[in-house]
Amino acid sequence: MSLIKGIHHVSMKCSSTEEYEKTIDFYKNILGIPVAREWQAGIMLDTGNGIVEIFNDGDDAPGKGVIRHFAFATDDVDACVEAVKAAGYEVFIEPKDIEIASTPVFPARIAFCKGPLGEEIELFEEK
Repeated sequence: MSLIKGIHHVSMKCSSTEEYEKTIDFYKNILGIPVAREWQAGIMLDTGNGIVEIFNDGDDAPGKGVIRHFAFATDDVDACVEAVKAAGYEVFIEPKDIEIASTPVFPARIAFCKGPLGEEIELFEEK
């Protein structure tokens, strides 16, 4: 029996008010993730099965960590990519259909973009 029930949230820290506002705009307005709660030092946005937590109290720019990327489930990868591009963010892997060579085979449509803090985001549509 697993002690873990799932991923509760992904947390990011912004090093300036400008960076914080830009990051909230990306997740809330461009990707359309609604606000779950706010407080003086941060905000939580609810993806429906996990939280994106953004803090505004970072004191310096973080280095690159060990997490490769995080993935958002979507019903329309192409619409997400268009919204990201229209907002001026980089899409570094265009939408494409894949099959994960597992048993059973797992078909999906994916794309990758960069968020306002340089984070790598996979947009993942199960087929």
